[in-house]
Amino acid sequence: MRQQLLLLLALAASTCFSFAQKPAWQPPPGLTTLPLWPHGAPGAPANTPPEVDTTTAKDKLIAGRPIIHLGNVSVPTLTVYPPKGQNTGVGIVVFPGGGYKILAIDLEGTEVCDWLNATGITCLLVKYRVPDTGPYPKSDAALQDAQRAVGLVREHAGEWHINPNKIGVLGFSAGAHLSAAVSTHFEKRLYPSVDSADALSCRPDFAVIVYPGYLALSEKNFKHNPKINPTSQTPPTFIVQAEDDPVHVENATVYFLQLKKANVPAELHIYAQGGHGYGLRKTELPVTTWPQSVEVWLHTIHILPAAAP
Repeated sequence: MRQQLLLLLALAASTCFSFAQKPAWQPPPGLTTLPLWPHGAPGAPANTPPEVDTTTAKDKLIAGRPIIHLGNVSVPTLTVYPPKGQNTGVGIVVFPGGGYKILAIDLEGTEVCDWLNATGITCLLVKYRVPDTGPYPKSDAALQDAQRAVGLVREHAGEWHINPNKIGVLGFSAGAHLSAAVSTHFEKRLYPSVDSADALSCRPDFAVIVYPGYLALSEKNFKHNPKINPTSQTPPTFIVQAEDDPVHVENATVYFLQLKKANVPAELHIYAQGGHGYGLRKTELPVTTWPQSVEVWLHTIHILPAAAP
């Protein structure tokens, strides 16, 4: 009797675990996916748990739909989403957010690629390492992945039909911080050279920063992050955030003023409402129209060709 009870308890525990731990996200078949580090990521621990979708039924819905929370990423990758129609030659490297704990891989990743592809832009989706891989300099790992990703895109630009002088970055929340970090930390790699891709510049040609975190220090009266210091070489930047964002709108305003002081072309959009973590999912709030503003800006800075009259 005791053995039967133990067996039933073990089966019940196994069933609960299977519901809690969903299979990890995988890119659609047919797309090119490269490991960022062909011989393993620098400083990677020997034993890491498998990737997993940590989403639960209690997680907040965005525009009425759930999102994927991809966790335990120890093998970072770059997946190429080419445009299905006209190709403008523009490539954008996308960094999903997730507080450097998980990656919102659909809301701030694959859905972004769908939009960029419809605009004629090649989307380069980065599955960077999490958890506890940032913000820099607390950990170098995510910024190492970002530097490596931009260099790899330049290395493969011809193969992927991308203009090597029109490679930008776009990030959300922690990924927005990562976009700002690679925009200000491109002169020196944070890792030993791996191959010829690391001989190429990892400076983005432009950056889109969406509801960023870690750029202003709330515990220090929103003083700018001393590890994010724009210079005149920082690329043109588009920033968007909502005033009621619980991650604090000062992350956007402080970074914008830093860019202005460094004479970097920058555009700032602040909306009254929107909160945090809405991605591209449309609601009745004006903040969710930000992708159209980005498209106009890309024409303005001559990344996208001039619109027909």
